[in-house]
Amino acid sequence: MLFEFDSDQRLWQRTVREAVSKECTPALVRSVADGAEDPASLWRTYGKLGWTEFTDPSDAVELGIVLEELGWAADPTPYLATMTQFAPLAPTALEGGRSGAAVFDGVSARRDGESWLLDGTARYVLDGDRADRLAVITGPGVFVVPAEEVTAESVPVFDPLLHVADVTFAGVRVTEDARSAADPEKARHLALAGLAMTMVGACRRILDLALEHVRTRRQFDAVVGSFQAVQHKAVDMHVAIERARALAYFSMMTIAADDPRRRLAASMAKASAGECQALVFRHGVQLFGAMGTTWENDLQFALKRAKAGELLLGGTAEHRALIAEECHATDL
Repeated sequence: MLFEFDSDQRLWQRTVREAVSKECTPALVRSVADGAEDPASLWRTYGKLGWTEFTDPSDAVELGIVLEELGWAADPTPYLATMTQFAPLAPTALEGGRSGAAVFDGVSARRDGESWLLDGTARYVLDGDRADRLAVITGPGVFVVPAEEVTAESVPVFDPLLHVADVTFAGVRVTEDARSAADPEKARHLALAGLAMTMVGACRRILDLALEHVRTRRQFDAVVGSFQAVQHKAVDMHVAIERARALAYFSMMTIAADDPRRRLAASMAKASAGECQALVFRHGVQLFGAMGTTWENDLQFALKRAKAGELLLGGTAEHRALIAEECHATDL
C-alpha cells in the first residue's frame, strides 16, 4: 500500500485548496456563524465542482483530501454528513443536490403488511435538522426516509457552524423500495474516517494560525516565536497532526481497497485524531493567550470544529478500547 500521494492526487489537493480558499473564505464562515449568510449557495458550489460525486469507496482518498481542506476551513455546509454518513448508506439517493444525514441507532423497524413502521428517537444526529433525506439503520436493514416524515429538534452545540438534532420517528411508514442494500458496518468506517480527516484539517488550521501569531507577536523586546518553550509546543502540535493525518489517510486507503483492516484502521484514525485535537487545542489556546478565545478571532472556529469531532461517533477512550479488543481477538 503506497503511503504517498501520486501525481494526480497532489494535483487534486492543490485544486481543492485553491477552491476552498476562494469559495469557503473566513469572511463567509463568520457570516454564516453570525446568521447573515446561508450556506446553501456554497453547498451548490461544491456540487458544481463535482465534490459530491465521490460516492464510490474507491474514491475514498480523494474524498479525504476534500474533507481535510473543508475541516481546515470550518466548512458550514452539510458536506461531512452527506458524503461520509448518508452516502455510504444510500449512494443512489444523492441526486439533484440533495443533502443527507445518517441515523445510526435509536430507531426500530417492524413489519406492517407489505410496508415497515419506524419508531424511536435518535440523539445527536449530525445535520438531522437540515438534511433532505435520512438513512436510518435498523435491525431489519437501512431505510431511506424523506426529512418531512420525521420530527427534528435542533440541539444547541458550541460549534456555531454545526447542525445537530434529535430526530423522532413516530410510526413512520416506509415501503420495501426504501430499503437500501448497504452494509452499515462498512458505512460506519467511512463515517469515522471522515470525522478524523475533518479534525486533522481543523488542527492544521489551529497550528497555522498559532504560527502566524507567534511569528509577529512581540514580548520582552523579542518575537514570541523565538522562545524555546513556544517552539516546543509548536513542534508537539506538528508531530501530533502528522501522526493523526497519516492514520486518517491510512483508514481512507483501507476503505478504497476494501482491506480487511478497515475496521481497525477507522478506530485508530478516530482515536488518534481525538488525541491530536486535545493537544493541539490546549497548545493553540496557550500560544494565543486570552486573545484566542474571543469571538473576533478565527481560531475559535477551528478549535470548536476539532473538539466537536471528538464528541461524535465515540471518543478517544471508546475507540482505544475497540482497538485493544480487536488486537486481542486477532493476537496482534
